[in-house]
Amino acid sequence: MNGLAEKNEIIRQLKEKILSMEGFDTKADGRQPDFGLGPVSAAFPGGVFPTGAIHEFISPTETCAAAANGFLAGLLNTLMKNGGTCLWISNGHKLFAPALKFFGLEPHRVVFIDVKTEKEALWVMEQGLKCNSLAAVVAELRNISFAESRRLQLAVETSKVTGFIHRQRPQTENMLACVSRWKIRPLSSHTDGLQGVGFPRLEVELVKIRSGRPGIWQFRWENGKFRITTEPEQIKTITKQPAFQKQRQYA
Repeated sequence: MNGLAEKNEIIRQLKEKILSMEGFDTKADGRQPDFGLGPVSAAFPGGVFPTGAIHEFISPTETCAAAANGFLAGLLNTLMKNGGTCLWISNGHKLFAPALKFFGLEPHRVVFIDVKTEKEALWVMEQGLKCNSLAAVVAELRNISFAESRRLQLAVETSKVTGFIHRQRPQTENMLACVSRWKIRPLSSHTDGLQGVGFPRLEVELVKIRSGRPGIWQFRWENGKFRITTEPEQIKTITKQPAFQKQRQYA
């Protein structure tokens, strides 16, 4: 029995070492922030949201982009609770900064950088990710290659800064070197059967997560926190699905 326990411990340590080499911190101790995502945490390797990594968000429409920005603001608020600043880079600034406050993120703690081209946005993001005094870097992009995303991932593996690529209406959903891929969709709010009244609701789809398990959940933003609105048995989990679907073209 002791021999079996010893083997299990060796396997556990090897798994942690492999995840660490992939850029994950699997020690769910006091150093890791609690993003309040409830059952979604079980989808992450080691049950911990991957910080110090690059995450990808895909928004095919402007309404999806607005919902994704709200979800991002909630994540950033948690990342920045212990201090630090966030860079938000865009080519053609569309974000209404005061709206971030609704999701707990104070706009004055975010440095907004507008650039003329996506190439400039990528350069600024890479430089920002190398600065370990930042809590996070967000870049609004449309198209990015695997090689470009790999450079960003290599930058965070040293600095441990968390990066978010928000691709709005991308031409293709090509594979990137990011640890996760998300799609956020707005849902109709309702209270006591009244549509359009109540707390904002989102459908959160984790399309891909390296060494984890994708799934779909529904949340509402209530009193400064994400609250799950689907019971565990109602949650749709994606299984036996390729990490990336067939590329689709957007108008």
